[in-house]
Amino acid sequence: MTDQTLKDRHALVTGAGTGIGAAIARACAKAGARVSLTGRRREPLAAVQTSLGDAQSHVVADFDVTDEDKVRAGVAAARNKFGPIDILINNAGEAPSAPFAKTDLATWNKALAVNLTGTFLVTREIVSDMIAKRAGRVINIASTAGLVGYAYVSAYVAAKHGVVGLTRSLALEFARAGITVNAICPGYTETPLLERAVDNITAKTKRSRDEARTALATSNPQGRLVTPDEVADTVLWLASAGAHSITGQAIVIAGGEVMAG
Repeated sequence: MTDQTLKDRHALVTGAGTGIGAAIARACAKAGARVSLTGRRREPLAAVQTSLGDAQSHVVADFDVTDEDKVRAGVAAARNKFGPIDILINNAGEAPSAPFAKTDLATWNKALAVNLTGTFLVTREIVSDMIAKRAGRVINIASTAGLVGYAYVSAYVAAKHGVVGLTRSLALEFARAGITVNAICPGYTETPLLERAVDNITAKTKRSRDEARTALATSNPQGRLVTPDEVADTVLWLASAGAHSITGQAIVIAGGEVMAG
């Protein structure tokens, strides 16, 4: 089996307070990493920290991935606590839904800012640590929406396609620097983001919440929703020594819904 021990490595997770981000933070801490938990709201981050322990994790609140100054200040706080960052997980995201003709510029800009520009800003701020060590892992949580199109979420799809493209570009740029850059592309996953999608479906179609969830689950050939822990397990593998030659990949976790070639 691949050694997934992350002992004494510093992992920074964006959007770490809930859902996939919280699952990734727990998995990294269990594997021995020191984890910087970043996000805009302190309360959910503090709840995750309580489950991990103060020695294992550190909260960096008011970490808005779309704000260059806040990213710079947050990364500095993380370094002050646990030293240079070895593993970056860009997980913060937002998925607004609207017909394209009714998607206003503010919605479009926000989707790109949170999902794509945020990934750019945080990675740019942290990658110097990895270049100095000639070692590091950048793991971008994208989506199957980064590989195929979905109706009514055009801004999100465009942003996540951008994340996959950025991943591939950086993988080549840093290939000789000991840094790997990969994207994980989950399908519909049991998260607060999914619950908002369920709310949207029920409001617009008058279907029950159970019917809406079933409709989302049936897009997965396995007939189920992905779990945050499945995404976290893939993060551990990509951060492990055994994945040293895995870079520039968009790894799909969707039960066969999307088969990347």
